[in-house]
Amino acid sequence: MRFPRRRAWAWATTVFVAVVSLAVAALLPRPDATDSLVPVAQAEPGVEDDGADCAVPGTGPSTSRPELPDPFRKLDGTRVSTGSDWRCRRAEIRELAERHVYGQKPAKPDSVTGTVSRTGITVRVAHQGRSASFTASVDLPSGTGPFPAVVVLGGLGADTATIKNSGAAVISFDPYAVGKEGTPRHNKQGAFYSLYGSSSDTGLLMAWSWGVSRIIDVIEQSGGSVLRADATGVTGCSRFGKGAFAAGAFDQRVALTMPIESGSGGTGIFRGIPGESGAQPLSSAYSEQPWLGDAFGSFTGSPATLPVDTHEIVGMIAPRGLLVMENPHIDWLGARSGSVAALGGAEVYKALGAAGNISYWSDVQDGTHCAARPEWKTPLRQNIQKFLLKSGSSSGVFRISPAKSGDLSAWRDWRTPDLADTGTTGGGTGGDTGGGPGTPGDACTAAYRTVNSWSGGFQGEVSVRNDGTGALDGWTVGMTLAPGQSISSLWNGRNAGTTGAVTVRNTAWNGTVEPGGTTTFGFTATGSSSTAPHTLTCDSP
Repeated sequence: MRFPRRRAWAWATTVFVAVVSLAVAALLPRPDATDSLVPVAQAEPGVEDDGADCAVPGTGPSTSRPELPDPFRKLDGTRVSTGSDWRCRRAEIRELAERHVYGQKPAKPDSVTGTVSRTGITVRVAHQGRSASFTASVDLPSGTGPFPAVVVLGGLGADTATIKNSGAAVISFDPYAVGKEGTPRHNKQGAFYSLYGSSSDTGLLMAWSWGVSRIIDVIEQSGGSVLRADATGVTGCSRFGKGAFAAGAFDQRVALTMPIESGSGGTGIFRGIPGESGAQPLSSAYSEQPWLGDAFGSFTGSPATLPVDTHEIVGMIAPRGLLVMENPHIDWLGARSGSVAALGGAEVYKALGAAGNISYWSDVQDGTHCAARPEWKTPLRQNIQKFLLKSGSSSGVFRISPAKSGDLSAWRDWRTPDLADTGTTGGGTGGDTGGGPGTPGDACTAAYRTVNSWSGGFQGEVSVRNDGTGALDGWTVGMTLAPGQSISSLWNGRNAGTTGAVTVRNTAWNGTVEPGGTTTFGFTATGSSSTAPHTLTCDSP
């Protein structure tokens, strides 16, 4: 197995950083109560992979599983039950994704040096007698700095004008400098392969991710006079959206990840692509370019045998900022599978007490591939403010296009635990809005809150609580929508009706609620949020 050496090297780095952090913390004033309310499982500052010391067992022979793998079930068969458990569970997901999807991302090379100026970044790497270099350009916003920055892959990503107007610098990175397209799998080219061999089974997406990490290394070494080392984002569209997704998942120093229209091999669940009409087949995504690791070739016709799927890779980013933007107008992009991945990954965010740190937006009018859409300007600005400038608190929002709305309930048979050690943070700013507690019925109650709203629509969430002494064996929530309101998508439940009087029943996996426990379902709806859904009832058979 190729992995222990990387793990051992990074473990030493992790221990060193942790010891230094503890020493520094001892010199600082004790935080007040509000400072302790932070999401669990956040990596130490400056740590690329905080699970480097976790032992990951082998997976054995592949077995077919049509449902999405349980992100909370460890390889030994037990489930994650505390926030501290998540660190090593994330390490398991990471290595499964490396082994079967992307190929290995090596640890930091023996030597990484370079420079940061107000116009550019140089990166020089050396490892075991081999060396390579590449550059990136820098475009600063107005002001004196130092600035947070967003790495834009391949010149295609989130709107750079909005990024700069929000106060962040733009780092333009050519991924082909580290991993070229148009090469056969046995003769890959670029800085990554100059170090690790042209026959490496690591695909281009992971090579591009490695390049982003080396840029962050140089920013960290630069002293922070131009760019801030603790506030880096990454974005890309189409194939570069696939790369941005991998970069954010595999480097915990990335504070904000923003993949756009990433399609097959990007955020969309692998299990969903074959059944989504018009979506690019996995075999096509694998063969078009050596984006994915060589090992993925054996799964293109049988994704149900993969021991990992992209909802778990979304979960690897938690609790850091994530804004997924998709285009429902081009079937080839598989936006329905993307929505399921985001909804499934959001369950990890919810478990970690960081539900407000993930946003998903596919409800757009312009179908042009990789367009700078007006609908995305506000969430883009809000996410930059929250995660890079540390000056905002807007909660996450799910704007799923009705044309490409996936049903997470059809893909899961697992429950979401509560892993937050100190309560929920970042879970939204809407609070309970008007619905209030529902009418009790058979020991369960329902309560509504508006998670987010916008012109012409809103996102709501209903909590179902078991107030009885025995476990609920199924539940049904009734609620009445105001005139003009209509449900466009719903997850974690099955609804009858979309307007007026609506009933929502549990799915197979969330019907059992223990005494004092809760479960939730969410939805997006058209219409004004000024009047909340009312007359909520909850019944259990």
